Amino acid sequence: MGGDAGRDLGCQKNMDGKVNEDAIPSCCLKARACVPDPELEANCHATVVSGWFSQPQSSSDEVGKRMYFNNPMWPGEAHSLAVENILFKEKSEYQEVLVFESVTYGKVLVLDGILQLTEKDECAYQEMIAHLPLCSIKSPKNARIIVFCVAYQSSTYLCFISNMLWSKTNSYWCLQVLVVGGGDGGVLREISRHSSVELIDICEIDKMVIDVGKKFFPELAVGFEDPRVHLHVGDAVEFIRNIPEGKYDAIIVDSSDPVGPAQELVERPFFEMLARALRPGGVLCNMAESMWLHTHLIQDMISVCQKIFKNVHYAWTSVPTYPSGVIGFILCSTEGPPVDFRNPVNPIEKLEGALEHQRELRFYNSQMHRAAFALPPFVKKEVKGL
Repeated sequence: MGGDAGRDLGCQKNMDGKVNEDAIPSCCLKARACVPDPELEANCHATVVSGWFSQPQSSSDEVGKRMYFNNPMWPGEAHSLAVENILFKEKSEYQEVLVFESVTYGKVLVLDGILQLTEKDECAYQEMIAHLPLCSIKSPKNARIIVFCVAYQSSTYLCFISNMLWSKTNSYWCLQVLVVGGGDGGVLREISRHSSVELIDICEIDKMVIDVGKKFFPELAVGFEDPRVHLHVGDAVEFIRNIPEGKYDAIIVDSSDPVGPAQELVERPFFEMLARALRPGGVLCNMAESMWLHTHLIQDMISVCQKIFKNVHYAWTSVPTYPSGVIGFILCSTEGPPVDFRNPVNPIEKLEGALEHQRELRFYNSQMHRAAFALPPFVKKEVKGL
């Protein structure tokens, strides 16, 4: 995206409090100059009113206001982005897909009227949802070295046998990861930084999301180019139901908000299937809403997961264009080798090539990893078990 969106948005003022026009960053001037464009209006969209993206509007002003401020996921509030150009709008078999160029956040992906990602702040979500779980499990390469050294200390013969088994069962030591959703490819891009991962399955129900991602968000869709990626287009519940028990080391659920069909993805039967698909000590990272708006949903998910998994934690990150500006994740591990989610045992800084893969990391590091688990008092009070 253009460099304007990444610059400081603060406007400098003179001593008398008036804005100094010469000191205003170009992005701010651009936003102030944004007025409804006849051509944009002609190519308008249900969620774009007078050049601004918002929640769906009704033809009736009174009904429209009620809709505007009463989305079931974040009632009583709205967040709008100035629209520069509508790039794509079409209905798939499952949802309405919209892509537009915003004034300050670059290109934006919207599904069924709900903002999914922007070029400017997608890094905070994609990097955290991928590296929080994967950096919390020990590197298989380290595990191999430990086995080899123990064998060597025991005897030369055992060392030789261990080396033979190591080479013949190499795939056993490599991680296998499943991504549920994530059709834009951003999570895949981040998983690809981990050379210890051998297989990346992704199950996305809507092929249009994948195609749109490849056309308009190539920096995210680059994740599909990794040869380790195997794409499955279809229903995730049905896909997971047929997975062999204990197949995956990690599962990342990059789902939409739990309304409509997605409600099934935050209920107990789904989490039980996920746990069954994980190996002993396997990890799950599931999108888990905003602590400012949805402590009731977080409580429900935590309660369900604590009945199924050995360890359950909640982490969060800042994403300015999401409602309330934050989003959370539930991280769980199955019975087996202990997992310490709070401290990255497989730090990204020590993974060869990870910091330069495709592009440099923009948000995640080991310090952000640890900080993500620090929760304010009101969350601990409203969500039992944290």
